[in-house]
Amino acid sequence: MSAALITQYEEHLAMVRNLSDNSIRGYVTDLESFLKHMSKLGIVEFNQLEIEHIRSWLANLQTTGVARATLTRRIVSIRAFTYWGARSGWLSRDIGKDLIAPKPERNLPDVLDIESAALAIKALEVRAQEEASASSLRDLALVEVLYGSGIRISELVGLDLGDIDRQRSTIKVMGKGSKERIVPLGQPALAALDNWINNARAELASESSGSAVFIGSRGKRIDQRVARSVVYQAMEAIGSDKKLGPHTLRHSAATHLLEGGADLRTVQEILGHSSLATTQIYTHVSQERIKKAYEQAHPRA
Repeated sequence: MSAALITQYEEHLAMVRNLSDNSIRGYVTDLESFLKHMSKLGIVEFNQLEIEHIRSWLANLQTTGVARATLTRRIVSIRAFTYWGARSGWLSRDIGKDLIAPKPERNLPDVLDIESAALAIKALEVRAQEEASASSLRDLALVEVLYGSGIRISELVGLDLGDIDRQRSTIKVMGKGSKERIVPLGQPALAALDNWINNARAELASESSGSAVFIGSRGKRIDQRVARSVVYQAMEAIGSDKKLGPHTLRHSAATHLLEGGADLRTVQEILGHSSLATTQIYTHVSQERIKKAYEQAHPRA
């Protein structure tokens, strides 16, 4: 199997489909896994590929115990490849078009109640008051922004100083597929941001800081892993037996917006979802929370 194929496909994903680096890595990894399996089957030419070979690869993946959602993603990935391969002349026809992806299990995300979210932030506020360190002020601003805006952790670490519009109380973020959007931000988060930027950021800043809003201990733009650790530690104040991270704050922000009266389309825009169906899961979360509250409170539940 030709390495040129992978290179051309990677260029297609980047230049034509304009996918993020993470998405491209996922598609290429799936393709490499598929081609490796083809090699084991003795398939050396692309014109030898048949639908049965793809199904053999998927069956082999199932034996490793991959989740249904992962299998669904692999099917979507290989269908995208065979479509491109047929149009580009690598394949004589689109052999993957008839593959049907199983419906993924829809597990409701972990969501904090409003009191728990407030508790986590309060713990950070107390720490910032007691330590008065640059990192404690940064961590408070980081969590406030994640919960106050519902943005992704990748979008947060990519924030630049010029992305903050204090007059309009918004931030500009670069989402998946390099799609830019404007997200509203509440006053507590803006106040925490200003406190960090005006009173503490300079202590950690270096020549490599550039215009990054959040920087690490060495002065560079904060790494996603470090930012995640900040959130994990903040969530420990809640006392949950689950490891709650940045996505929990994003899920919580979306759910609290809907419970507070925001319409689904608005929440979709804030979160940067390309499909409204993705946002609709939060209506199920809200309904589930209402059901649980009823069962706990009503004497005849």
